Amino acid sequence: MANNVCGILAGGIDPTQVASRLGSLGRRTRSSSWYSYEAETAWCRIEIDQTDDGTTLVNGVIDPQRIDDLATLLARLGWQHSLELSDENDNVVEERHH
Repeated sequence: MANNVCGILAGGIDPTQVASRLGSLGRRTRSSSWYSYEAETAWCRIEIDQTDDGTTLVNGVIDPQRIDDLATLLARLGWQHSLELSDENDNVVEERHH
């Protein structure tokens, strides 16, 4: 399946910090490039990247019924975020903000 979730973590959170915090909660994390990390659970696989201007982006694949679980996890870690869930035609079908 193509990517169906994307979003932004407010405040320019370093992808290393995201991977570390998710890893401490038992999520599988790994470096996917010099500045990017992947985090994986049984229900999602996301990549965390930081742009040149310091914006932290999240994108990947998630079980559509688990979008609230990802939003709750990010909120529990104290991170302001916005997430968009897209369908197979790249139409936004749900949004989550915290």
